Amino acid sequence: MSDDIRIKPAGDSALVVEFEERIDPAVSARVLELDRAVVAAALPGVLETLPTYRTLLLRFDPLASDPAAIAAAVAKLAAAARGDAKPGRIWRIPVAYGGALGEDLADVAAAKGLAPEDVIALHRGSIYHVYMLGFVPGYAYLGGLDPRLHHSRRVNPRLKVPAGTVGIGGQQAGIQSIEAPSGWHLLGRTPARLFDMRRADPFLLKPGERVRFVPISATDFERLDALAEKGEIVAEVES
Repeated sequence: MSDDIRIKPAGDSALVVEFEERIDPAVSARVLELDRAVVAAALPGVLETLPTYRTLLLRFDPLASDPAAIAAAVAKLAAAARGDAKPGRIWRIPVAYGGALGEDLADVAAAKGLAPEDVIALHRGSIYHVYMLGFVPGYAYLGGLDPRLHHSRRVNPRLKVPAGTVGIGGQQAGIQSIEAPSGWHLLGRTPARLFDMRRADPFLLKPGERVRFVPISATDFERLDALAEKGEIVAEVES
């Protein structure tokens, strides 16, 4: 097995495969390639796989599987995961920036010595990589935030942040999938539902896909939000 791959137990019913200790799309590509390979291999007893920035968690039934055999099989698959797959599709996510929908925009701009319009331009100017879903169902952790917008998280987190909120924290960007606490800085909000149990697949985004933010007005937000509330997917995939 490669020196940059480690397999560790996580309790008595899970294994963690660790790749390089850095946040990078190339590392993420290896994690996601291994994820696909493990699913395709249908290893006996494996119940679920959960990809993160640089690891893959495998949950298994300890009464119906051999952990040592799973680890050996996964080690071979991990060694072959070079991350050569093409980048995932790009989602165009509409965002209304500032005002009541992005109440931290002005504060972030002041902290960075920028105008709010400059923060919006920098934020929308990147194509973001979806590293993982976590924290709450469908929450998208995004890499690719312009370094000029890297900003420590809030000293006092909010107890309730609405679904659809688009925020930044540290070197990451993120999209809130359901109402939940957050210590991130809120730049805007999207009407797109990242998590909707009415859909056959409740999760809009998948790890390995990409995101481009498209600014919209508050009026357009209200219009699209009403459509999304009816079940329409108001985000688009680039052709």
